[in-house]
Amino acid sequence: MNKSRDDISSLASSVATGDRKALARAITLVENEMTGSSELLKILKPGHTVVLGFTGPPGAGKSSLINAFLKKIVSENKKVAVIAVDPTSPFNYGSLLADRVRMADHFTNENVFIRSIATRGSLGGLSEKIIEITDVMKSAGFDFIIIETVGVGQSEVEIAGLADTTIVVVVPESGDDIQAMKSGIMEIADIFVVNKSDRPGADMLSNTIKKMLTGRKESSWSVPVVNTIATEEKGIDELLNMILLHVKSEEYKEKRIYLLTEKVYHLARNSRMMGLKREEIKEKLEIAIKDNSFNLYLFADQFKN
Repeated sequence: MNKSRDDISSLASSVATGDRKALARAITLVENEMTGSSELLKILKPGHTVVLGFTGPPGAGKSSLINAFLKKIVSENKKVAVIAVDPTSPFNYGSLLADRVRMADHFTNENVFIRSIATRGSLGGLSEKIIEITDVMKSAGFDFIIIETVGVGQSEVEIAGLADTTIVVVVPESGDDIQAMKSGIMEIADIFVVNKSDRPGADMLSNTIKKMLTGRKESSWSVPVVNTIATEEKGIDELLNMILLHVKSEEYKEKRIYLLTEKVYHLARNSRMMGLKREEIKEKLEIAIKDNSFNLYLFADQFKN
């Protein structure tokens, strides 16, 4: 599919107005690296949408938790987009789309946009084009963007380089795995959720996590542990309150430069694998973001071959 410069400008303008069909086309363009995708990314203007990453081991009830969270957000007349990252099918290299089925209650709501994307072999629990897709969505006027990873264990630490707030979801049965998780996924949580907390061992797991968190490096943000029962919508109010507190925290502000550094490193890595240093990116970013016209994709061009 060929796209002229005028077509791309028109598409970007339509995305900015919240046109859902245009947003879907733009995501497809970027996800498949079609002609014009690079130009589109350079003219879009991502807003200050809060990106939430929901991660954790398989069976933790992430989709049920997101469903309950969506209901809460929508009831407050907020606009939210969901990126459900599905495992790639070994037969057709497409997404299994299971999360779309689980979120069917929200399909007709004009304040909710749901997109499933395939990992396409990515080992970190995310799609290779997740940064670009997220920024396309950030240009469409959403209050929140939710990213649900595929649930592949410790490799999901990749979400920490993308989400403003990372929510790690576990269940009482995860207790035996917590020690093993400590060196990976335990370190990336901004908020812990013990879901299915009506099951035996939930309070014990919450206390165990709190004790383990005392060993984390000193920070301006004290990581909370929230108990939820997603299927009964219990604990969702507290989870939202904790997210809003984190968004207002000093730690959140400090995290922004880290997130941008990780994104630029990812964007430039494919074309310049050798000699690229995060510290160099960080130093230049600290200067560049002071300019109100800062564009992530134009900035990243200087690090490409």
